[in-house]
Amino acid sequence: MTSKAKGPKTAMVLAAGIGSRMRPLTDDRPKALVQVKGKALIDHVLDRLAEAGIETAIVNVHHFADQMEAHLAERTHPRVLVVDERAGLLDSGGGIKNARHLLGDDPILVANIDSLWVGGETPPLEAMKQAWDPAKMDLLVLLVPREKGIGLEGPRGFRMEPDGRIVHMADAANPAPLANVGFQIMKPQLLDDQPEGAFSVLPIWWRLQDEGRIFGVAMDAFWLHVGDPAARDEAEARLT
Repeated sequence: MTSKAKGPKTAMVLAAGIGSRMRPLTDDRPKALVQVKGKALIDHVLDRLAEAGIETAIVNVHHFADQMEAHLAERTHPRVLVVDERAGLLDSGGGIKNARHLLGDDPILVANIDSLWVGGETPPLEAMKQAWDPAKMDLLVLLVPREKGIGLEGPRGFRMEPDGRIVHMADAANPAPLANVGFQIMKPQLLDDQPEGAFSVLPIWWRLQDEGRIFGVAMDAFWLHVGDPAARDEAEARLT
């Protein structure tokens, strides 16, 4: 059933990466087409987006782009628009900026393709929609408590203030209590003053932190970060 709560109707799905840590599974296919429990990662994500009320998903492609385009041509819900990055990877910020003409001016949902989850009382994307308040925030990050996930990478992450604002932490001796899941609601206008070409979105995050305009919401589901073959196998076992 599609959620009727207010929230973004358009998503940007970052699927252009080479997936080097997923080798050898990505020797003959893009990471987005690696299967978990008989379904490609991209389809796991697109199905979750459809359930959350997303009507249009813009997907960037680079590695084995022909395979991605053929696979995505079979999707009807949500509607999929492909952005070509065959000429060169544009990183997180550049990839979204390259699709700016398709995103519109309303807040969008940004999604990575290597995050799955199981369990929980409130669907994570629904929790994001309920927490989103454009009057006080420009970016809302989906987070997970460190003890409720697999495939977490290093101590980096965030702590959350009582009002929901988040502060980045990168102290190896004091691991952050919350990890970034790879899903955000953002105002696309944040990229309008950025240059063309490849760039990371993270400097924008740090500016928003200084301005008090970046917030977080913690999922109560269990996060499965499918970043390498071992994590893929563990995620498949948990889903099964």
